[in-house]
Amino acid sequence: MVETMSQNILLTGGAGYIGSHTVLQLLLSGYKIVVIDNLDNSSAVAIKRVQELAGRHAHNLEFQQMDLRDKPALESLFSSKKFSAVIHFGGLKAVGESVQKPLKYYNNNLIGTITLLEVMAAHGCKKLVFSSSATVYGWPKEVPCTEESPLSAANPYGRTKLFTEDICRDLHQSDSEWKIILLRYFNPVGAHPSGYIGEDPRGIPNNLMPFVQQVAVGRRPALTVFGNDYLTKDGTGVRDYIHVVDLADGHVAALKKLADPSIGCEVYNLGTGKGTSVLEMVAAFEKVSGKKIPLKMAGRRPGDAETVYAATAKAERELNWKAKYGIEEMCRDQWNWASRNPYGYEGSPQKSACFLPCLPRNQVQGCLAQN
Repeated sequence: MVETMSQNILLTGGAGYIGSHTVLQLLLSGYKIVVIDNLDNSSAVAIKRVQELAGRHAHNLEFQQMDLRDKPALESLFSSKKFSAVIHFGGLKAVGESVQKPLKYYNNNLIGTITLLEVMAAHGCKKLVFSSSATVYGWPKEVPCTEESPLSAANPYGRTKLFTEDICRDLHQSDSEWKIILLRYFNPVGAHPSGYIGEDPRGIPNNLMPFVQQVAVGRRPALTVFGNDYLTKDGTGVRDYIHVVDLADGHVAALKKLADPSIGCEVYNLGTGKGTSVLEMVAAFEKVSGKKIPLKMAGRRPGDAETVYAATAKAERELNWKAKYGIEEMCRDQWNWASRNPYGYEGSPQKSACFLPCLPRNQVQGCLAQN
């Protein structure tokens, strides 16, 4: 394997929630990183904060605002730098919006990906880690979901993930030089232990925990729970929640795995292998935050599965990776981020969210020891 210090890695969508945490873990592992992001649903502030957390590794990070569909810009980037591999996060991800605006999702997620793959091929960069999703399992008839479980997608967002997986399999089939790892994420939550980077969705959140944190900081009056009559331990839906730092470490492991000559196009679940209900997650958050989360019960949402969690044995065995954090740590770090940044990266109109001047550099660096 080539020494990591000599490797340039391109991250698309690297200013987003999972992307920014992965950038940090890669920098701390000694990689040189170029991030491109169109900032449609992310913030350049996240990149600045990653640089602060990276300390002496900060100089190995470069950021360019760019849309993946801008082929001339991508061509120019690949002409100016030689990349060892690409980690592809870039894409729209709101399930509800994808149902309302399917063409927007197919245009952004599929055309962006195809353009990226064309440029990679033209420049001889044929190593890819793709950000897929447990949505490709649809409504699983059996749990846990293994990498061999039947695939289906219930919405345009999920279909863009499924289509991209198929494109990657076809690409490897046509040219065995391609080495591709497809990572199927389950439900990422939490934030970096420093509370300095975290999830900052624009508009209405798509997932449970951003709603919970917005209720906790007073931005919303109550959490709406969709469905409390499922055949689960407390009637609410069960999901596999995974700490975002664990997920980021999974990408570092996948990148290292690409050096394995036997890799063709492989898929791995990244989850904890444990199911947690909505009410259990809320209770854990209330415990660590000391905040009461008022609940409003509502009917089931069409398309929501009852129980989804991962089989993780393949990732543990082949990537030498295993999730380390439980739901209490996930909620602790989520609350640490939310309480310090109640209005996300950009701050509220009255008060800036940035707390860098209040946090001595040695404290920021000290947070990394928890990883």
